Amino acid sequence: MLDLIFREYDIRGLYPNELNEKSVKAIGYALGLEMRARGCEKISVGYDARYSANELFNYLISGLNKANMQVFNIGLAPTPMGYFSLFFDDIFDANIMITGSHNPKEYNGFKITIKKESFFGADLKKLSLKVQEYLELEINDDLRYENYDIKSLYIDFLVKHFSHLKSYKEKIIIDCANGATGVIIKPLVEKLNLNAQILFENPDGNFPNHAPDPTELENLHALQVALKENENAKMGFAFDGDGDRLVVASKDYVFKGDELCYLFAKNIKNPRVLGEVKCSKNLFDEVAKFGFIMMGKTGHSNIKKMMKEQNIDIAAELSGHIFFKDRYFGYDDGIYAFLRTLELLVNGFDIEKLVKELPKLYASEEIKLKVSEENKFQIIERFKEKVKANAFENVLDCNEIDGVRITFKEGWALLRASNTSPYLIMRTEATSAEFKDFLELRVKELFEEIIKELA
Repeated sequence: MLDLIFREYDIRGLYPNELNEKSVKAIGYALGLEMRARGCEKISVGYDARYSANELFNYLISGLNKANMQVFNIGLAPTPMGYFSLFFDDIFDANIMITGSHNPKEYNGFKITIKKESFFGADLKKLSLKVQEYLELEINDDLRYENYDIKSLYIDFLVKHFSHLKSYKEKIIIDCANGATGVIIKPLVEKLNLNAQILFENPDGNFPNHAPDPTELENLHALQVALKENENAKMGFAFDGDGDRLVVASKDYVFKGDELCYLFAKNIKNPRVLGEVKCSKNLFDEVAKFGFIMMGKTGHSNIKKMMKEQNIDIAAELSGHIFFKDRYFGYDDGIYAFLRTLELLVNGFDIEKLVKELPKLYASEEIKLKVSEENKFQIIERFKEKVKANAFENVLDCNEIDGVRITFKEGWALLRASNTSPYLIMRTEATSAEFKDFLELRVKELFEEIIKELA
């Protein structure tokens, strides 16, 4: 069971089958001991809107208290507010956010940050072994904690740093998806005196209006209807369940994360930019004309690590995670990215026109190919072998930083293993629809060949 809930970037599982009193108390205790060993004393703990949050909070802090951590409850909050509690004035040593992110309501999980560093990968694997040891340990309920109002500090920080947006007159529409951003957006909008209509602001773990994943077009339906019905509406903004991702939409267009990254980079002098492997060729080509850009692995933990190592100003994932080190702390914060988008509009950027002026490329969405957890990385290795054995003609480059991204004169194809689900992710992009379709077909052919070979 633990193998299933300990993922590459976080801990995630079904409640109560996988995340329950026994497993979560053991996770809290193991994490508390690990934090103690790293010199931590004070930990902030927050949670999203899911109905399992309160129970999991109680189990988690019982384990943390057994390890003699000093627990501070920051309440229902978007994940970036948890990160903020570490970076602003060094109030806390570590943070755990109890969140299922954009997953269905039956899921929950833990995103962990220790001493301003993401806790992931090999560290999580080691932790799972400790948790296994402690599963049979008796850990009594111990609900000691202090409340801490980080929310006011977070809102005040944003209002202070974006005071130049006050009284922006254009009408905007914001969809909180009944997620955790609802507790921030209304007071923030009021303090900045923005002309905003807020959809689904009340946190509700049933997500009654739509799933909290704005990268799925069906979940943008209400936002797009509101934009079209309100002729004065300038732009729409949608958050995921825990507020670390942003999707921006006009009446006619939905911006991808890499397009937003390009726009933000244009507003930074000599930017240093990082795009993950799923990002468009346009991002890499266009930013290279006025700044530095490099390609990196997918995943918020990988990106934050590389940003620090390479002194990156801004990074992005296709899915709407935008990371700002420029004027901020270097983590993914959908609410901060929303304000930076408004700043572009205030500064006179016609963001839709700028994106439509980019070279015309034909791209697939992220295509998920279902596989088993056991053989997904083996399939990628076989795929690499086939590429090297000339399964494609006229290959210009084969990048193996995260799966395989094969570049041709007319486009590129990517196949990588998802670190969070039993899928391979495929994406193709080309200068013509025909070549895009050819790449898609060829990658699928090779995938099916490999599945037969492994059967």
